[in-house]
Formats: sequence, structure tokens, C-alpha cells
Amino acid sequence: MFFASDNTSGVPSEIMAALARANEGYARSYGNDDIMARVTARLRTIFDAPEAVVHLAATGTAANALALASLTPPWGAIFCHRHAHIAEDECGAPEFFSNGAKLTLIDGPHGKITPAALTEALATTGASGVHGVQRGALSLTNVTEAGTTYTPAEIAALTAIAKSHNLPCHLDGARFANALVATGASPAEMTWKSGIDALSFGGTKNGLLGVEAVILFDPAKSWELELRRKRGGHLFSKHRFLSAQMEAYLTDDLWLRLATHANRMGQRLSSGIAAMNSAALTHPTQANMVFANWEQGGHARLRSGGAIYYDLRPKDGRETARMVASWNTTDDHVDRFLSLLKG
Repeated sequence: MFFASDNTSGVPSEIMAALARANEGYARSYGNDDIMARVTARLRTIFDAPEAVVHLAATGTAANALALASLTPPWGAIFCHRHAHIAEDECGAPEFFSNGAKLTLIDGPHGKITPAALTEALATTGASGVHGVQRGALSLTNVTEAGTTYTPAEIAALTAIAKSHNLPCHLDGARFANALVATGASPAEMTWKSGIDALSFGGTKNGLLGVEAVILFDPAKSWELELRRKRGGHLFSKHRFLSAQMEAYLTDDLWLRLATHANRMGQRLSSGIAAMNSAALTHPTQANMVFANWEQGGHARLRSGGAIYYDLRPKDGRETARMVASWNTTDDHVDRFLSLLKG
């Protein structure tokens, strides 16, 4: 019963088979392989964005940091939620890759920035002229770190505010597929049609061995990102093995099917917890992540039964936790967890 993270899951057979096929013979290096050309064409079709530029990276941190560095000058402020992954889990990578851009953290319920909070943060940044950090970029996360989702309308409301100050907008989509199937939006509606300029298109949490895509809807930023990727040590020579994973991921809607299953398992777990008198959800479950608290003793029962998940800081005398369902979570995994928790 592994609910610690969707990073703990394995790799679907379709991806492994694609890697085996890519291993035959020779291919051009550094992203010039034929598979990468097909990946770019496929993503342009999926996003209805014929001019979009696609660059692959091995990690979500690299994708986020390289994208934001390409959008933000060193003297810029990147506006993001206080609990965004770029703020809490990337070891300062966005600041490092941008050569000093500052993260400006914004509070908001359930991991989401509100228009009012963004407006206030923008109003107090850059007011001191040359003496202060200037407004740089907006970064949103979907699915959020609280397991909630932004709708296209919510994204558009925030990007409209940002763009009124000439800010480019980035979307951290480490769980982008989960957000899509949860909201029913199209890829285009979730991104460029809602004002997003750059997307970190996640794959690793949804089954890939280790590939993310940076999708730039403004081709003018492509060369800078290419240079930053190379300079930062993230341009793979045997790039075909990244390309092969992404191509298989996008074939026959595998990426959406994997996310649909993970979300369904998350909802099954969430519903079971919500039905218990001794437990309660602490954030709405809108994708594959579940946040909850329960009476003392729950951790001990779960641990003794082999459940693995993140236990968070206790609050008000209750134990708290985060659980994440994956593409290969089963009904049995969920039901065993619920049985242990119920006691």
C-alpha cells in the first residue's frame, strides 16, 4: 500500500516497450532524433498550438526552473502560492537558474491563489523603482500542492491580472493530466487559451521513467531555453530515450487513461475516509491526492499493516496525513488502507 507519492509507482509496460524499441540501432543525438520530431508534432496537435516549441527535461524541477528562468530576469519577482512546489520542494532551483529572481509567496485557501491576493501582491512589488525587485512572472500549479484544481476560468482570471502588468505566465503541470481529467477541460483551454505562456508538462508522476516537457506557446523564448538547458546540464546526448517515453505516453491517450485511473483511486480513498466518524478531509479531493486527519492511533494501525504515506504535523490533537494514488493503485490497496484506518 504505497500512498506516499505517485513517484513511488513503477512504469507501464507500454513505456518500457517503447524504450526497448528505441534502443535498436542508432539515432541522432541532442534532441535531433526522429522520435522527438513526432513528439513535437503530436503535442502541437494535442494543444491545438501549431507554433508551440517543445523541450524535454528529465525532472520536474528542471522543467520548472528552466521555464521560469526563460521568462523572468534576475531582478524579477516570480509570484506563486506559498506552498507551491517551486517554493517548498526545489531547493532554490528557480532562483538559481534565473540567476537571482525572487519568489514572492502568496497565501490562498486549499493551495490556490485568489485574484484579490494576486492583485495585492502585485500592488506592493516594484513600487520603489530601481531600489526594489521588479514584477517578473506568475507561476500557477495544477494540480495544486493541496490536491485541488484550477478551472480554465480561474486560470484566466489570474493571468488577466498578471498580463495587465505585462507579466508572462507559467503553469507547473507536474500532474497536468490529472487536472485535465478532473476538470474536463481541453489542453488548450487549460493553457494558452487561458493566458499561459509556458507549461511544465508532467510525465514522471503519471508513469514515465523520468521525462517532463517544457512547452512554450511563445516561440520567441525557445532559443534562450535551449541555451539554458544546455548550460544547466539538462540536454541529454542520447535524447531518443526521453523522446521514446514521451511518444508512448501520448499514444492512444495513455497519459489520460493513467491519470483517470489515479484520480478514480484518489476519489475512492477520499470517499472512504469522509464516511468515517473518526476521520475528516482537510482539503477537497479533486484529483489523485488526499489530505485528511483522524483520531490518535490511526498512524500506528496503518503503519503496522504496511501502509506507506506522508504523515504531516499533528493539529488540534489529531493526526494528519497526505496520500497520493497512482496509475497502478488498485481497489484492494485502497480498501485495505481504509480497513486499517477504521480499525
